[in-house]
Amino acid sequence: MRRLAFTALMQRLIKKGQLHIIDHSGRKQTFGTDTQHPVVTMRLHSRSIVGKLLIDPDLAIGEGYMAGEISIENGTIYDFIYLMANNLDQQSLALARLWHAFGLWKQRAVTMLGRISLKAARANVAHHYDLPPKLYDLFLDTDKQYSCAYFRTLDNDLDTAQLDKKRHLAAKLRLKPGLTVLDIGCGWGGLALYLAQNFQVNVVGLTLSAEQLKIAIQRAAQAGLADRVKFLLCDYREMHEQFDRIVSVGMFEHVGRAQFKTFFQQIRNLLVDDGLALLHSIGVEYNPGLSSQWIGKYIFPGGYLPALSEVLPVIEQQRLHITDIELLHHHYAATLQAWRQRFMANVAQLPAHLDARFVRMWEYYLAGSQVSFQKLGLMNFQIQLMKNKQCIPLTRDYIYEAEHMSTRS
Repeated sequence: MRRLAFTALMQRLIKKGQLHIIDHSGRKQTFGTDTQHPVVTMRLHSRSIVGKLLIDPDLAIGEGYMAGEISIENGTIYDFIYLMANNLDQQSLALARLWHAFGLWKQRAVTMLGRISLKAARANVAHHYDLPPKLYDLFLDTDKQYSCAYFRTLDNDLDTAQLDKKRHLAAKLRLKPGLTVLDIGCGWGGLALYLAQNFQVNVVGLTLSAEQLKIAIQRAAQAGLADRVKFLLCDYREMHEQFDRIVSVGMFEHVGRAQFKTFFQQIRNLLVDDGLALLHSIGVEYNPGLSSQWIGKYIFPGGYLPALSEVLPVIEQQRLHITDIELLHHHYAATLQAWRQRFMANVAQLPAHLDARFVRMWEYYLAGSQVSFQKLGLMNFQIQLMKNKQCIPLTRDYIYEAEHMSTRS
């Protein structure tokens, strides 16, 4: 019965490309006749996996691939996820609803509505960011930027695109020597050090990762910037002093929807009257509240990807002026492609205790994330905020002028 239901669903879904599925007994089924698009072969190594795919495919596909119950013999796991998403993207709304019922993305009420305590926030961050530093060295750029790069052209390499991202952020921050800057979610310190070194500002960086903190402090000392850049193991809710500028890149996704009000209250409280804040985050273009259960369980516990329709009303309630919004639609897909290719090229250098299961987990995470930005409605947004909108120039020309000046220096 389960096999028949699974077969009927796949026959209805696969129209673009072709999917061959070989079950545990060696029986092969082919879905789709379009060989002009990707052709992928998936092998199911256990009898029980078909039932799991029907009941909870989001978890079943990821967990099955991690455990070796599912393997891809023609193509890669990226090709499989892309093929599935590409078909979902082309289908009618009715079929899209069927696919959601099938479970690729499901609503997670705990993530959406639960309040994330300071203790839980630290545990969530440690789960992902306190992994061996060697892991991140294998696929990030030389500055260890673990967020969406900014590709002026897709021909640029990852290091160039990450440098351009820092230039783009700095231009929107309108920095002057001597200003104070708070970097919420500073990672390994790359952006904070860049701002201090190139704009003579004083920066406080916040992280909840002990591993990131250790490396960031070392980098500040090596760069001779320890007197102007201070890194703290501290939650944004624990800060009380005010700053001229606040920047947060790739951290808002960990705040949780129930904390949006608290987050923007803090932004307002921590900004001086003529200050400026800049928020850079992943966002969803539609279907607020839909998220991957597999990602929440294995990669980013407590994570929540916001829609602008959820964020903007909260900002308005805090009497903050939205002075600029920019949507970045293709940049993170290109970033993730570079990360995935680097990761797979360097897996042999991973520490021994990060085994084959870990490799498949991270390959699935990077591949699925890339496809989500290509086909499933994820994007990045940058929101500039001020208490006093009279402090912003009349046009956006200042952004591009500042970027041009920084590329010449």
